[in-house]
Amino acid sequence: MLSTLKLLADPTRLRLLRILEQGDFTVQDLTTILAMGQSRISRHLKLMVREGLLQLDKQGTWHYYRLAPSNDFYVEIRDAVKNRFNMLINYDRDMAGLLRVTDERRRRNRQFFDSHAGDLDGMHEALLNLPDYRRDLFALVPQGGLIVEIGVGTGRLLPDLAGIGDRVIGVDHSPAMIDLARECAERVPHGKIDLRLAEMIHLPVETTSADTVVMNQVLHHAELPILVLKEINRILKPGGLLLIADLVRHDHDWVRQQLADQWLGFSEPELLTWCTEAGFKKLRYQAVGRTGQQQVLLLTAIKIAPLNPN
Repeated sequence: MLSTLKLLADPTRLRLLRILEQGDFTVQDLTTILAMGQSRISRHLKLMVREGLLQLDKQGTWHYYRLAPSNDFYVEIRDAVKNRFNMLINYDRDMAGLLRVTDERRRRNRQFFDSHAGDLDGMHEALLNLPDYRRDLFALVPQGGLIVEIGVGTGRLLPDLAGIGDRVIGVDHSPAMIDLARECAERVPHGKIDLRLAEMIHLPVETTSADTVVMNQVLHHAELPILVLKEINRILKPGGLLLIADLVRHDHDWVRQQLADQWLGFSEPELLTWCTEAGFKKLRYQAVGRTGQQQVLLLTAIKIAPLNPN
């Protein structure tokens, strides 16, 4: 207990905790956000990992720090510490630095998708050798209600989703992708599909209005997945279903450059931790794919609690 309190007495470590409450970041990200030298930041992070406040996640040649405290005492006082974060020095400057880092990631990501809109599906499947999992995915989507697909891409899931749900809202952050998706949407009669241009952390969907949210090969492009999951919690009805299809954790570091991936897939415990924090309970997890293929995970989770907007 005393060693934890001593560690938390340092304002720089509290500032690091405040930033890492927003998501996972590399040392390079954190030095940019705090405008400090790498050796100084690395020294603080090493101490925080040793004390059990943080954990280090290796993805290819990148190393991400994340809040996953194993320190029982800190777990007990974490909420009290978080409630005082906005009273720390340099609050506005740190938040501005955080926005600069995430906005730059988002800008590069959107530029990539706008430039490769027409051939992205083929690139993704050919380079990663994905299994055909669409039938498994559609079998998990409940009948009826409002379905929201986040990251519609070229729109190839939209006709099938429209056949399952009463209405479909498709969201994407790339104007070029929305244009391609509109061609798919026009094949569906009665105007059941509504396409909207937006970022996935700011969904243009009413609070507690969606019955089902589908994310197909999208979460690994998110700058801060936990914020995306919290935003999905906002738009889902109580008891609403989240369906994620994404890549099982891999070590193909080249996908960051060639496919604009932010994450090298995900592990089941990692997704479960984020879902729990975002107010979801896991229903089912399965990995699909034969030997030699990049496995795809299918995760369903149910919204069990709304989140405090503060």
